[in-house]
Amino acid sequence: MEKYPKTVRMWIITCLLLILGQAATENDRDFKMCGTWRHGIAPRNLKYDLKTGCKEIEISANETTLSIQGSITAKCTQSSFINLESNPLQNQSNFCVFWEPLLDLLIVEVNGKNHTLCRSNGFQEDCCTDLSQDQQENAGLYGIVNGSTHGDIISYEVKKIYNFKGDSINCKKKFCDEASGANMIEEVVMKSNTTGRLDLPCAQSTIIEMKEDFTGLHLTLPAPGNVPPNLIPSVYLPSCLKSKSRSISKVVCTYYKDQALFQGASNSTILNDIVGLSVENEIIKNLTEPVKIKFHHSALPANYSRRCVSWDTRQDNDVNWRSDGCETVEIHDTETECHCNHLTYFAILVEVKQKATVRHLKALTFITAVGCAVSLVSCVVLFYWLCKRRGKTQISLVHRGLVVAIFLLCLFFILTGTMANLTNKVVCMITGSLLHYALLSTLCWMAMEVFHTFLLIRKVFDTTLPTWIFYLVGFGLPVLPVSMLLLIGDIYGERKIVPIDDVENPYLMCWMVKKDKSLLAHYLVNVGLLAVVVSSGAVMLFLVVREIRNRPDWKKIHVAFLSIWGLTCLFGTTWGLGFLDFGPMSEAILFFFCIINSLQGFFLMLRYYALERMKKKDRSFSDGSSSGSSKQHMLQTYEKS
Repeated sequence: MEKYPKTVRMWIITCLLLILGQAATENDRDFKMCGTWRHGIAPRNLKYDLKTGCKEIEISANETTLSIQGSITAKCTQSSFINLESNPLQNQSNFCVFWEPLLDLLIVEVNGKNHTLCRSNGFQEDCCTDLSQDQQENAGLYGIVNGSTHGDIISYEVKKIYNFKGDSINCKKKFCDEASGANMIEEVVMKSNTTGRLDLPCAQSTIIEMKEDFTGLHLTLPAPGNVPPNLIPSVYLPSCLKSKSRSISKVVCTYYKDQALFQGASNSTILNDIVGLSVENEIIKNLTEPVKIKFHHSALPANYSRRCVSWDTRQDNDVNWRSDGCETVEIHDTETECHCNHLTYFAILVEVKQKATVRHLKALTFITAVGCAVSLVSCVVLFYWLCKRRGKTQISLVHRGLVVAIFLLCLFFILTGTMANLTNKVVCMITGSLLHYALLSTLCWMAMEVFHTFLLIRKVFDTTLPTWIFYLVGFGLPVLPVSMLLLIGDIYGERKIVPIDDVENPYLMCWMVKKDKSLLAHYLVNVGLLAVVVSSGAVMLFLVVREIRNRPDWKKIHVAFLSIWGLTCLFGTTWGLGFLDFGPMSEAILFFFCIINSLQGFFLMLRYYALERMKKKDRSFSDGSSSGSSKQHMLQTYEKS
């Protein structure tokens, strides 16, 4: 009884034929003939006689000799013999003949040991390929058994000679037409056994030898003749790329124009240029100094973002473009540099969806500019009043620090747009850092206002803290984070804010650039400090209102409103509107945020003027009440200051 039914056996045979047929198709670009050589026990040798041309290759065997001869090479002319290892107890050997016409490379493997008959001499333009079976000659006891090509059995019988004929074609073009991906091109370039430039219709490569004294290298990649020289990508290879365990390492730099070699599931667009980098027999990752690839491209619409990505099929089965391990440096509108800590294929990915656009940008910019201008004048007037005032109390000194910080914030905000349009990177970087310093100084002085008010509420006697402590925190503390960010680098510079109704004309300002580390610094420093100031200001506002709500003059609505509003601006609570910029009311909140905070200097001046008017009308109440506590007296004095 048969082990398997007939239908099952037929299904297995069909599957095997399909698999073998697929393997043959995948390897048609190379010739691979294998078999078992039956020989005697006497010493054996490998004989070869190779000439240029494209006629035929003859593979034969007898009792002592395995012979390879014919005319199929492009440049290789070799004729000699090689003594093979002999084993008296062995009367047969497995062998394979490998022919790669693109590289003009011919290798014979006998019992697992390779013998290179023709070494690679670079890529060949015209070569002999598509070798097809020709005549065979039977043998008796000695010869070739189970001869096969690409795994397909030709004959199970003993053959003395196998002949194969070929056709002369454009080998480079055919290779590019049949290449299934960039990995195949990279492997062939590595096997070329040459250095310098290698050209294919689908890619141009440069092979560089990194020797023990390798200290890094800048190079411009090879490119087709139709690419202008100023648009060709350039590469910087750091010294850490050289492996210490090897005396010589080869690195291949390849320039691709054919995006069909990199098909991945992505909703974004890859720019034309793709650069591939690889080191022979090594996987390069986590470099201490990044590889730098500079791309040139046409200017992108303002609402399109660009980021450097890499293509690596060795991580997992998901072949796609990834931004892991790469940092994007936007040098210019038409120039982008990728800093990557690993080697694979690199490109610039362009996000095709609109991102980071702002509604009513022109209106918001105009409102903020006018508000800052009004606050500038108001701060000058208020600073003059505070300096002119008799009996300079600590309260007025703290107020003056806040006024100066708001003045600087408004001044640098007005200047930031002008400085950004000067197209001077250093000037814009300095302006952005000064604007950041003024913002942090303003928030710190608001925190000092909250702290000083806390001292007034919780103490029944005047504070004895030296005034210089307040100035050290208000003007000195912001220097620390700004200096650290300047030392880190690539934090401050030109920032584009894109209006949704005119994406081609973005608003330029000098501020924190749009990068991952800048975003991290923004959340840690700016948002963190703002959250502390707003939350503590809100708590202190509640405590102050609770302490002074029973004052006689608070019976008047306008007095109560003026006091609460003045303290709200003084404590920085209005900046909390920035945390509410979401949902259906986001646009209205954004307008309120710009109006209120840009006019903050004006509101402080208005508060001071109104309280001075109230002070003149009510001198007796200003001097304190005999029935009130000393704490109440200090709060009244604070409110009028």
